[in-house]
Amino acid sequence: MAGPVPELEVRAVAAADRIRDADRVLLASHIDADGLTSAAVASTALERAAVPHEVVFKKQLDETAVASIAAREYDVVLFTDFGSGQLDVIAEHEANGEFVPIIADHHQPADADTEFHVNPLLEGIDGASELSGAGAAYVLARALEDDGVDNRDLAALTVVGAVGDMQESGGELVGANANIVAEGEAVGALETAKDLSVYGKQTRPLPKLLEYASDLDIPGITNDPDGVRQFLDDVDVDCYGDGDWRTWVDLSMDERQAVASALLQHAIKRGVPAARIDELVATSYTLADEITGTELRDASEFSTLLNATARYERGDVGLAVCLGDRGDALERARELLRNHRRNLSEGVNFVENEGVTYEEYLQWFDADDRIRETIVGIVAGMALGVDGVAYDRPIIAFANEDEDNVKVSSRGTHALVRDGLDLSVVMREASRAVGGDGGGHDVAAGATIPRGEREAFVAEADAIVGEQLG
Repeated sequence: MAGPVPELEVRAVAAADRIRDADRVLLASHIDADGLTSAAVASTALERAAVPHEVVFKKQLDETAVASIAAREYDVVLFTDFGSGQLDVIAEHEANGEFVPIIADHHQPADADTEFHVNPLLEGIDGASELSGAGAAYVLARALEDDGVDNRDLAALTVVGAVGDMQESGGELVGANANIVAEGEAVGALETAKDLSVYGKQTRPLPKLLEYASDLDIPGITNDPDGVRQFLDDVDVDCYGDGDWRTWVDLSMDERQAVASALLQHAIKRGVPAARIDELVATSYTLADEITGTELRDASEFSTLLNATARYERGDVGLAVCLGDRGDALERARELLRNHRRNLSEGVNFVENEGVTYEEYLQWFDADDRIRETIVGIVAGMALGVDGVAYDRPIIAFANEDEDNVKVSSRGTHALVRDGLDLSVVMREASRAVGGDGGGHDVAAGATIPRGEREAFVAEADAIVGEQLG
């Protein structure tokens, strides 16, 4: 295999050989954008390798979920975008001969291992910034290639997963992810360019594109509709055509350059720090085979569309879109996206209005039943830096999961990670101290804890964060 991640070649080939020997495979995956694209990449590769399979989604992989998977009576179960952190649970079923697990994941492994385990962390590659769950599935997909099969076109979906997992937050995909991008470009599935770093370049009219660019936080632009219109009126570009505002992708390269230059000058005059100005330009990832002006054309917008499906128990819809359904599934996904955006906006407003509680090293809020537990982590990340919420300390969010349990989500920043923060450790150790369990990445992680243990969990988490940040 001449794959994109040589360090994982031996592991991927061994897993691929075992899959080929299976009569049928159960493919189990996580419910976020990375999980959906992981499932789509793996499912497509299995289909091309003529391996019969079924796909199921789980919002978390606890003992109950693993038991339900074992009850399906498949000889081989392929876990994508989760499984590593739950290997201790999976190992019990493997030891009982219930199924052979194959893991393609990028989360922190538990204190157990299995024979077929494709995870970048096992080979010294950062699973939070260099290879996503979809990336691990892509490495496996490349190993599954037979004569006449070329799975490099799956790099496009893989990049959607990596972007959805916030792995390009430094401005571009790096490490093993960059190798996958190069493979996608080589077969014409992906296009990259340096461009304005704002969400919605394919679909949002120019005024809304700039007004809603909360990550940029430019005075007189961000959340200022009058300021945006005045700015666009002063730019020497026709931003209004054919009876309506143009979108970013409607502009020529020269026009984009003019708007971007004016935006940079505006930011400098308004005193935006140099570090934030550098973040105005980043690498964009375009899916070359998708129609210009649609959510599917841009990796960031595509990933948001996917999050709007599986997090509302419609992983089947997101998977269908990933696999090429541009009819009913895409329309349903767009309906779910409209609802998702409304819920996120209401969630952030809730945090702004209710505020957060500050501990010595972290901050937290309890959404109770006001924010859906499947999106409370996204809301927490979006709330970092809004009025009353600090940007320089991690945030923890609670939301009710069921009658007995509470979902905990945590978000940090890459600057905090560089200072020593590892939320995967915080979530795992603090949750286990109160009878729950958790894990994830250094910059974003989650857990489930029993109701009534919130205060004890916060105290434990705050102590761990304090130790990490010195």
